[in-house]
Amino acid sequence: MIEIVNLTNFVVDKKFFIGVAKKVLKGENKGTENLSIAFVRPEEIHKLNKKYRKKDKPTDVLSFEKVSNFKDEFAEIIICPQVVRENAKESRLSLKKELSKMLIHGILHTLGYDHEISEAEEERMFRRQEYYLSKI
Repeated sequence: MIEIVNLTNFVVDKKFFIGVAKKVLKGENKGTENLSIAFVRPEEIHKLNKKYRKKDKPTDVLSFEKVSNFKDEFAEIIICPQVVRENAKESRLSLKKELSKMLIHGILHTLGYDHEISEAEEERMFRRQEYYLSKI
């Protein structure tokens, strides 16, 4: 099950982002995973980033893996469209494409990918990220 909660004033195409999430989960053989995706304001992601990553600033995406194998537990992706919009200016991607990239990035983290472990793992994760981004 994939759920989307939009706590911002951005218009979020829920059907599109659910489709992106399903594509990644299916591609990683995790099609039955429960995933919660929240779009939040900069103030909220700032608080979460400070609490969980000890970084005192807003960020584009946070992800939280499931902590158990309970059937009804959800992995969580939290995205800040306002920060992502700033990233899109630098990357020259559309906002929708940059949001998709952050969603893919977050999902890969919930599935155990971690670009901060080593250069090899970073390369592996970003190769998968670009693969899925090219499919949308």
